[in-house]
Amino acid sequence: MILKQKLLDKLREALAAVLPIVVLVLVLSMTAAPIPSGVMLSFLLGAVMLVGGMMFFSVGAEVAMEPMGESVGAKVTKTKKLPLILSVGFALGVLITVSEPDLQVLARQVQAIPNLVLILSVAVGVGCFLVLSLVRILYRIDLRLLLFGLYVLILGLTFLAPESFRSVAYDSGGVTTGPMTVPFIMAFGLGIAAIRSDSSAAEDSFGLVALCSVGPILSVLFLSMIFRAEGADYTPMQVTNVADSMELRSLFGHGFPEYLREMLISIAPITVFFFVFNFILLKLGRTQLSRIVLGLVYTYIGLTVFMTGANYGFMPAGAYLGQMLGELPYRWIIIPVGVLIGFLVVKAEPAVYVLMRQVEDLTDGAITGRSLQLSMCAGVGVSIGLSMLRVILGLNVLWFIVPGYVLALGMSFFCPKLFTAIAFDSGGVASGPMTAAFLLPMNMGLCTAMGGNLATDAFGVVALVAMTPLITIQGLGLIYRCKTRRRPLQPAVAGPFDGLPDDAVIEL
Repeated sequence: MILKQKLLDKLREALAAVLPIVVLVLVLSMTAAPIPSGVMLSFLLGAVMLVGGMMFFSVGAEVAMEPMGESVGAKVTKTKKLPLILSVGFALGVLITVSEPDLQVLARQVQAIPNLVLILSVAVGVGCFLVLSLVRILYRIDLRLLLFGLYVLILGLTFLAPESFRSVAYDSGGVTTGPMTVPFIMAFGLGIAAIRSDSSAAEDSFGLVALCSVGPILSVLFLSMIFRAEGADYTPMQVTNVADSMELRSLFGHGFPEYLREMLISIAPITVFFFVFNFILLKLGRTQLSRIVLGLVYTYIGLTVFMTGANYGFMPAGAYLGQMLGELPYRWIIIPVGVLIGFLVVKAEPAVYVLMRQVEDLTDGAITGRSLQLSMCAGVGVSIGLSMLRVILGLNVLWFIVPGYVLALGMSFFCPKLFTAIAFDSGGVASGPMTAAFLLPMNMGLCTAMGGNLATDAFGVVALVAMTPLITIQGLGLIYRCKTRRRPLQPAVAGPFDGLPDDAVIEL
């Protein structure tokens, strides 16, 4: 009964995330950018598969991934053996990233780098920086100073890397903190933070996702110095216009077995690792294991359905729509369309509502959840609008990334530490599945119509979306600090225990 309710809840969340995009595409196809009926049919079937895939995947991640992360984190913490903790952290960071659906979607669109090379380099980056995150928690290293040093290193390496790798590197940091990685890593980190008993232990448990987003950027930038791909030509995405329902069935029927095999390979490593770890150390009961196995089955089904729908329905339609809008005489319309899509995508993102409740609790209502949501919606909408403008004018992504990160890092030294940690953790909240599966292909279609360079102009939209919360949430933190400073002191009221010694109060 509980599982059925979870499925219904996740179905509603998936519908809220996908339906606004579907409605907007339908409106645009009937007004400014006509889409062939075959492409539209593939898009609608892909949308249905995305809803179903996100539903099963979300339930699977909650039923299996979170308990797996919590149990492994708690067990290695009890051993108090630092080498074991760090080794397990690295292995989990690598294995869980390989299964991340957002990364799988991005890898298929980066034609200059083989899928496996990109996925493994990003996974190793996450693993290394998950280890760094655990060291930071255990040794109480200031997150702000660590982030400042790392982003200075990133900006320095950016100017040394080939231009064709820069946008892909920043996009990689946004897609790795997705629905698969975040629950598992957060659960694992909370278990590690439990080693410490001081008052700031809970506060320091934030920041894991922030550092794990840095790892992929650095790893891809380092990859660019080894794997030279300037000569690799990006070709526009092929859009298949099916003639009838039989061709539609054949198109999706061809892709489904392919993803059944690929997703099995992706999810198998973390599954094998967990069951070996359970056999050696955890020794969970049969009921817990049965529940985790069921969650893994749901995760596998959800990943397969999601990837099939995204690659054969959503992504081609997004690319075609972007191309049609780019060929209009009034192509500027793509900018307000991008702003609207960004607003709708973030408003429908389930993780944003979790963040809203978190900030309300932390600030005792001084910053409302609604103000947080509106600031994120507006910020992400503007960032996508700027991404579309960048494609139209052929602007370098660094013109936006460098000032944005400089501003975010500067704000971190004036903003409350907890808000900084939450802000850098929240970069992955905004860049959800819809960004990689629809907005990036749409950017690529627009770039194709404009005759731009796909490698340098189209990529970067995920990076801009992931950067926005760093500024907006820290901005709310500054507002919170001002409000708390101006709040008048309340006159002290005599309490019932005033005048009693501490021992008497404790006894009572």
